[in-house]
Amino acid sequence: MVTRIRRYAQIIDVLTKYGFGIALEKAFPGRTRFRLPGSESSQPDQSTTYERIRMALEELGPTFVKFGQIMSTRTEIFPPELIAQLKKLQDHAKPLPFSDVVAVLHQSCPDLGDWFSEIDETPVASASIGQVHRAVLRDGTVVAVKIQRPGIPDQIENDLAILQSMAERIEAVFPESRMYNPVGLVQDFANQIRKELDFTRDGRNMERMARNFRDVPGIHFPKVYWDYSSPHILVMEFVKGVRVDNIEAIKAQGCNPHDIALRGFYAYLKMIFEDGFFHGDPHPGNMLVSETGDLVLLDFGIVGVLRPEKKQLFINLLFALTTDDVDMILKALEGFGIVVAEENREALRDDLYIMLHDFGGGDQIAQFNFGLMINELTEVMRHYNIKVPMSLMLLLKTLVMVYDVAIHLDPKFSFGEEITPYLRKLTDSNVLSAGYAKRASNSLLEAVDAAFDLPRNVNLMLKRLSTGTVRLEVVDTDLKKLQMALDRASDKIMIGLVVAALVVGSSLVLQASPVTMPKEVMWIAILGYTAAVLCGFYAIYHVIFLKLRLER
Repeated sequence: MVTRIRRYAQIIDVLTKYGFGIALEKAFPGRTRFRLPGSESSQPDQSTTYERIRMALEELGPTFVKFGQIMSTRTEIFPPELIAQLKKLQDHAKPLPFSDVVAVLHQSCPDLGDWFSEIDETPVASASIGQVHRAVLRDGTVVAVKIQRPGIPDQIENDLAILQSMAERIEAVFPESRMYNPVGLVQDFANQIRKELDFTRDGRNMERMARNFRDVPGIHFPKVYWDYSSPHILVMEFVKGVRVDNIEAIKAQGCNPHDIALRGFYAYLKMIFEDGFFHGDPHPGNMLVSETGDLVLLDFGIVGVLRPEKKQLFINLLFALTTDDVDMILKALEGFGIVVAEENREALRDDLYIMLHDFGGGDQIAQFNFGLMINELTEVMRHYNIKVPMSLMLLLKTLVMVYDVAIHLDPKFSFGEEITPYLRKLTDSNVLSAGYAKRASNSLLEAVDAAFDLPRNVNLMLKRLSTGTVRLEVVDTDLKKLQMALDRASDKIMIGLVVAALVVGSSLVLQASPVTMPKEVMWIAILGYTAAVLCGFYAIYHVIFLKLRLER
């Protein structure tokens, strides 16, 4: 609890430092009680609001940096200026001394000499969750050892709890923020970052990718050494190479950047449309060009899945964007579960038409700019407060990132010219047939079963009709209420008849004969009148009480 309070204080100090103190005071009154001793609030410089948001996230550490990176994919929610700043967030961290991280290694291997003949204490890469060291196994194999930073799971869980409480508070204090679903955004982020903390998931994703590409030359995935790996340590093949955005180094290795761009682009198309399992974070730092010219993909903490029934929808969406088909765009988006309010449908259709006119290629497919098109599409959806599934945003973000890398490698690269024939070939081929055949076969079997059962069911129904054994049950709450109302009415009628009988009978007794009646008969008549009056009062009370209860 003390740790969380101190962390709250750090977050408040950083946000106040970057000029968000007024918003904090409204959302969290009395925040000064949690200020750290000796902390000082500084007035921000002339940076824009969105720049200060980015700088605050960077200073708050790995959890908030990753949160900003994930939020940079939600272009349908946040304004383009903020998205541009969030995309600048880099998952770099100052490397820890080897003496600090070696304790994590010792948890799995008390004596490092049992595993490694040597291990470099200086990391070759460092990020917020872990850092990578070059090492050599006892058999001489050169490997990369990814080691999780000590204490990072507890730190992330602490930050997630704070983020969750802040999101709940923001929704309560600023009702207009609920349209952005802050609590839901934090929950999605929490699910993602917890997956990234398990390095074995990263390794399994890498192996699955390698199996999918075992027959594809020029694409390489590092081999995982499971005998040495655990949730906190991942030992994999060490690959020498240069970053995919280092064009001069790529050329120095004798590789053609244009070929690398095409190879990477078609690799991601295969992942998405043929395998339905794709690398979800294709920034240049996660792609290397090896000395042999292979494109090497790294870091599979973020992956996406495209179910078979959604593949055709995504194909239709891309076809619609490249062929300027507004109706197909709307139909594809609705297939992904996107709900468009009826009153906004025509206005949305107009805006989509203008978008296609401004950014589509039309007859000149080479002029199609996929990046600008997706940015404008998400801006339109944000304008109409349309909620887009995270899975679709990850798909679009991945394709845009791959497109940006391809454009960097080859400025003449045309998204429309490359993807249109691929999608046509995909639609005409048998790639999608397996999923459709399975669904069609299941539907056919159900239809055949129903057809075989139809004669027997019809015969049984006719028999029951001829013998009079058909029983029709009608169950309706309104009919029950009607029956109860009739029962109460009949009770009142009966009481009224009894009262009338008593009154009339008593009167007849008193007036029936001119002779003087015995005193006992007189008393019986009086009792009859009394009973009639009491019954009348009871009936009146019952009617009034029932009416009042119904009105309530």
